[in-house]
Amino acid sequence: MVALTATPRRRAAIDIRLLIGLALVVASVAGVVALVGAVDARTPVYAAAGALSPGDRVDDTDLVVRSVSLDGADGLYLRVGELPDGGLVVVQPVRDGELLPLAALGETAGVRSTALVIELGTSPSSAVQAGATVDVWASPADADGRGYGAPIVLVADAIIVRVVVDDGLVSSSGGGAVEVLVPRSRVARVLQAQAAGDALAVVPAGLALGR
Repeated sequence: MVALTATPRRRAAIDIRLLIGLALVVASVAGVVALVGAVDARTPVYAAAGALSPGDRVDDTDLVVRSVSLDGADGLYLRVGELPDGGLVVVQPVRDGELLPLAALGETAGVRSTALVIELGTSPSSAVQAGATVDVWASPADADGRGYGAPIVLVADAIIVRVVVDDGLVSSSGGGAVEVLVPRSRVARVLQAQAAGDALAVVPAGLALGR
């Protein structure tokens, strides 16, 4: 009779220890999952599918989604779901694959700049490329057409949209031409300088840092 009563007690003790062990394992796994989830808090944001230049209008076909950890900087980038139906316009250069900062985007209805093709009197430097920030200078033509006056800045911090390849359309310029994005308030001044025969030049306002 003693042997018959000892077996159930042993089994009961084993069952309790097993349940406690399983509970500890489950609690440990749940804690690890919660910790990983807290550390790996990622936000889906947009990145450029290709290089974007000022004046470009973008929609979701020009972008790719990246899930990244921004560490509190979520409000600085365009998040998935925040792109308007009409798209946005680029106001600052964005490199291929770069996350889209809100500072580089503007509403399509509020664009205050426009693109102009400027014929140059001298060839630009190699730093003058699409996306570069430049100052547009003008040397006023003398009244007798024999020389030029002291140069002045027509537009500060203009953005190069592209360097125009000489295809025969621009033949009066000795230094080629560039398409630049300028504030609308400066358009008349630039056009007047070109009509007067002033010598125009673009000078890099700063050099971008490499990766």
